[in-house]
Amino acid sequence: MLHLVLFLIFGAICVAGAVNLLVQRHPINSALSLIVVMGSLAVEYLLLGAEFVAAVQVIIYAGAIMVLFVFVIMLLNAGKEELTSGSRIALLLGIPGMLVSSVLVAWVLLAHSGTGAVPVGALPGPPKIIGWLLFHDFLLPFEVTSVLILIAIMGAVVLASPPESVQQSKKEG
Repeated sequence: MLHLVLFLIFGAICVAGAVNLLVQRHPINSALSLIVVMGSLAVEYLLLGAEFVAAVQVIIYAGAIMVLFVFVIMLLNAGKEELTSGSRIALLLGIPGMLVSSVLVAWVLLAHSGTGAVPVGALPGPPKIIGWLLFHDFLLPFEVTSVLILIAIMGAVVLASPPESVQQSKKEG
């Protein structure tokens, strides 16, 4: 019973952090809200008995990836954002679409959740087996992800560079 209560509490913290991420006006505050989401997800993994995934969640996502996000935000020097009134099409189609999608996902999860017990050994658990799967069976998706992150970093650097330096480098080259 205690696990269920803790799971619901940290699930609520996760949802609140995600909503706060969306409503914040300053990008640094949004990044901090994302760290709250990542931390509460790590606790959720701990409550589910996935200690390795929880540790990876904290080390990789809440640690390294969020440092990268904050670095890119600082690099872009995001200042005040312009407020717009929004799009009528987004309001007319987005909100009902989001509600229908949420109800559909909730129905699928509740109707087909497969809440039966999982036999021991059915899922890979020890870090050695997870590492073998990651660097042997799933090596190509792992490398593609690393290349995509590298491309995103290069794109952030290009976007952050002032236009004068870009024009000067074109004249010199």
